[in-house]
Amino acid sequence: MPQLILYTNFFETHKIMMKNKSILITGGTGSLGYALTKYILQKHPDVRRLIIFSRDEQKQFQMEQEFPTSKYPNMRYFIGDVRDSERLIRAFQGVDIVIHAAAMKHVHLAEYNPDECIKTNVGGAQNVINAALQTSVSNVVALSTDKACAPINLYGATKLTSDKLFVAANNIKGTNPIKFSVVRYGNVMGSNGSVIPFFLKKKDEGKLPITDNSMTRFNISLQGGVDMVMYAMEYAWGGEIFVPKIPSYRVTDVAKAIAPYCEQVIVGIRPGEKIHEEMITASDSFYTYDLGKYYTILPSATNFNLNDFISYFNAKKVPEGFNYDSGTNSEWETIASLRTLIKEHVDSNF
Repeated sequence: MPQLILYTNFFETHKIMMKNKSILITGGTGSLGYALTKYILQKHPDVRRLIIFSRDEQKQFQMEQEFPTSKYPNMRYFIGDVRDSERLIRAFQGVDIVIHAAAMKHVHLAEYNPDECIKTNVGGAQNVINAALQTSVSNVVALSTDKACAPINLYGATKLTSDKLFVAANNIKGTNPIKFSVVRYGNVMGSNGSVIPFFLKKKDEGKLPITDNSMTRFNISLQGGVDMVMYAMEYAWGGEIFVPKIPSYRVTDVAKAIAPYCEQVIVGIRPGEKIHEEMITASDSFYTYDLGKYYTILPSATNFNLNDFISYFNAKKVPEGFNYDSGTNSEWETIASLRTLIKEHVDSNF
């Protein structure tokens, strides 16, 4: 099928796929889980169930105030931890689609609490896989991060391991038609704990802490993250790591966009931080294809016919040695574009 047709009909075919389905989001009270919930309820009100699975009862309580079951009878709130395999198996009963967003994600906290990070990000990933294989789940989309690419910190290493587990799960499913795929993207604009809301809170102090003058990051909106998950849900064949084509920004430009009058104070990089992030390495290039809106990194050995995949998506192999790095990216946010995006996606009063 030509790529143009794929994108033209994406939302129409997607609506058909979602009707009468039960969807569960692990870590559903997080920034992306909230955005996915809002999107699904607005665009696909005919889903049978939408289950929010997380261990934070306060966030579940707050989310239920906004999406009450009295108004949204297909909503369910399920307290549980991905570390608890029995609880996951119970939660997955009758579920068709799982979006795995639960993770311990703060780099510096993972450095100081390594065992906790491993239990959630690695053990939790394996528990999700096992629970999905033991129930009627047909599709699992796992969320990853640019920090999983050539990781130098524990968080990135655990997410790389998680990615590998989800990709490899396609090889152990036997005759089960379930599909496991991964979406990998950069900093989500306005997500909890990210640099933009942090700077917005600090700007009244007159000083903004900058880790390094040359630091860059990839940038994606919450809606961009939602779109990626929905795309993977619809079009994954099993084993792909999807990577979006998104712009980079300089952290110093973010500071200038938010508070041009503030002094920028260099405080040094935190444990486990990189100056630039990477989403595709030169080593990945041997298995990476350009799908148009996204790149996809395929397993070294696919469990589907590669030529059929290439034909279906009109996929183009990237050159050997290709890498995708926030510091050498060809597309950049400017101070002006950042201000517009912050007003649109983070703070309408900015």
